[in-house]
Amino acid sequence: MKKITILAAAFMLALCLIISCGCTAAPAAPPVTPDTALPTLSYADTPVQYADVNGVTLGYREFGTGNTEPLLMLMGFSGTMDTWNTTFLGILAENYHVYIYDHRGMGESTDGEAQFTVADLADDAAGLITTLGYDSMHIYGVSMGSTVSQQLLIDHPEKVRKAVLSSATYSTATPETGKLHDLLQASADDPAGQTGVRKEAVANLAWEGSYDDLPGITSDVMLITGTADDLTPESVAVEMAGRIDGSWLVRFKGIPHAGSSYAPVEYGTIVTTFLKMDESPA
Repeated sequence: MKKITILAAAFMLALCLIISCGCTAAPAAPPVTPDTALPTLSYADTPVQYADVNGVTLGYREFGTGNTEPLLMLMGFSGTMDTWNTTFLGILAENYHVYIYDHRGMGESTDGEAQFTVADLADDAAGLITTLGYDSMHIYGVSMGSTVSQQLLIDHPEKVRKAVLSSATYSTATPETGKLHDLLQASADDPAGQTGVRKEAVANLAWEGSYDDLPGITSDVMLITGTADDLTPESVAVEMAGRIDGSWLVRFKGIPHAGSSYAPVEYGTIVTTFLKMDESPA
C-alpha cells in the first residue's frame, strides 16, 4: 500500500493463495493492527456528482482521484452510496480511483415509472463506466451489488477488469437463501415501503440467476464470504467458486452478511491484495 502498512498483509496473501477456488477449510481472520492511522473519508466533504445513463440520472461520488486505476462500487439491497464504511473506502482509495453511486431509484439517483430488472441495473453500471470516460473498471459488489456485478460480467464482460463478489448468491431461490428470499418478498409486498426499495426487491425476486453462466466468466474474480452470513451463506460462495475457473475464495470466520462493515481493514486489505496481484502466466 502507498500510505499504510497492514501487518497481516503477507498472511492474507498466503491465505488467499491457499483458499483460492476449491479449498473447503474456513480459517479465522487474523487480527490486523495498523501501524499508522487508518485513512477515512468524509461524505460531507465530497460533493455528489451526476451522470445521465440509460434515461436516468445517477448520483455518484469519487475518491482517490490521484490514482489511475478505477474501481466501481456496487451497493447492496436497499442501501445508498453513503452506506459504505468510510474506513473500507479509505483503504481502497489509497491505491484506486474509487467511484460509489446510487442505483436508479435510490438516494441521489432518479428512476422512471416502469419496473426495472437486474439486467437494467447491470446496464446502468456499464453505462456509468462509459460515461465516466473508461473502457473498463475493477468492480466490487456486495449482496445485491454482487448480483448486479455477476450480470455485468455476463452481459458486459468487456467492461470489467477484476471483480470482487462479496456476500454473493447465484440465485435468490436456493434452499440456502430462504431467509434472503423472505426478506425480499416482504419488501416487495409492502405497499408502504420506499418505491426504490420495493422495485429492487421485485427485480431480485425475478432474477433468473447466474448458475449456468458462471463457468463462462473469464475475468479474474474473488468471492468473499463470512461464516456467520445467514442471508447468503458461505456454502453458496463455495459452490460459486467451484464454477468460476481460477476464482479466489476468502472466508472470514464469524463475520456476517456484508462483512466490509464489520471488518473494514481486513476486507480492504484482501481486496487490495487481489486487485494488485498480476495473475498473468509467467
